[in-house]
Amino acid sequence: MKPTGGKNGVLSFPSQFLWGTATSPTQVEGHITNEWTDHVARDGRTCHPACDSYHRYPEDIEWMVRLGVKAYRMGIEWSRLQSGPGAPLNQTELYRYIDQLDRLKAAGIEPMVVLHHFSNPLWITQAGGWENPATVTAFVTYATQLATALRGRVRIWNTFNEPDTYASCSYLIGEFPPEQKWRFRAYRRVVCHMAEAHGQICPILRQIGSSAGPVEVGFSKNWTTFAAYHPWAPWDQAIAGLSHEIFNQFVLRSFLGGKRGEVSTFLGVNYYGRVRYRHTRPLIPTFGYFHDQLNALGVYCDDMFERHPAGMAPALKEMQQRYHLPIYVTEHGSASADEGFRERDLQENLQALHAAMAGGVEVRGFFYWSLLDNFEWQFGYAKKFGLISVDFADPSLPRAMKPLGEIYRQICLANAVAQSSP
Repeated sequence: MKPTGGKNGVLSFPSQFLWGTATSPTQVEGHITNEWTDHVARDGRTCHPACDSYHRYPEDIEWMVRLGVKAYRMGIEWSRLQSGPGAPLNQTELYRYIDQLDRLKAAGIEPMVVLHHFSNPLWITQAGGWENPATVTAFVTYATQLATALRGRVRIWNTFNEPDTYASCSYLIGEFPPEQKWRFRAYRRVVCHMAEAHGQICPILRQIGSSAGPVEVGFSKNWTTFAAYHPWAPWDQAIAGLSHEIFNQFVLRSFLGGKRGEVSTFLGVNYYGRVRYRHTRPLIPTFGYFHDQLNALGVYCDDMFERHPAGMAPALKEMQQRYHLPIYVTEHGSASADEGFRERDLQENLQALHAAMAGGVEVRGFFYWSLLDNFEWQFGYAKKFGLISVDFADPSLPRAMKPLGEIYRQICLANAVAQSSP
């Protein structure tokens, strides 16, 4: 069903559209033992205690209810549940996740469960991680056990979050464990092994089924638009084209090319914006540029990426035309202390999403990243993506609704976004 638009200055979405939010275990739970446990981020801190959602998930669900969301994209942490290859699931940890899923159901919130979000058990890391093809078998075995245990509670499975980000940050730029650089063959092996695991587990998840409803399975691709700042700059054009091939096209072909395209029932898309190259350097704050420098060049960023809502609709259209899968926007958000900036970014990207849907792209839901300010990987606690703030300077980690949270609540409840002014 297509959305409706323009009436009374409002762009309405289909009645079954899922408005949601998202987190990942390492970023919010705390009290975790995986390869991130002792990793020191740029701000000098670690993933402990994060948001202490390990203990405070009931409170976090209450915040979701206040936001009016109907879906929650959450991870289940492999390292908590399995002590070795093929080992039985830790029942204490499993029951904690079961309680979380039951509370979500009672609140009328649909879970989308992510099986891998940038973290692995230590025994996987010690055996070579995703470079080792044995990890494919270990993951498929684990995921089969988990899906069987949660058959009555989960129907939407998200196998891998951003395999391109995980592999590139781990083996190309060295900012995720194991912190290695320029290992392009390792990057390729990791993506291919994850794609193989995805191809194996998706039919199993569909066969196991769910008493909660029709099973949906897919992975989430981080789509970034790459371009040269000056169209006439040949080196920048070449780097942008190579980046697009390595980080976008290669990953999509690996996961969805050939018969692998038949095992998924949806494609998750994480869309944040654009990277433009100038003198071979990416024009984004995380590569050392200050905002006033970028603004002077007409490059408008949050604390991470250039904003590019105009790129969303063509990207979604291209992926759907090529792979013929319905789409969930499994992440979009912005990190900034300027709530007005964040509101404009959300409105403009939702207007672009609506335009894509009106043009025929089937999009089933939108998940805002993130529910909470959290541990943002190599950046620590400095990047504030949350709809809900967390005061990390206070040991009690108090939460509070941000102005953008109130805006998003209105959008979720209305199932609509304001139309842009002409």
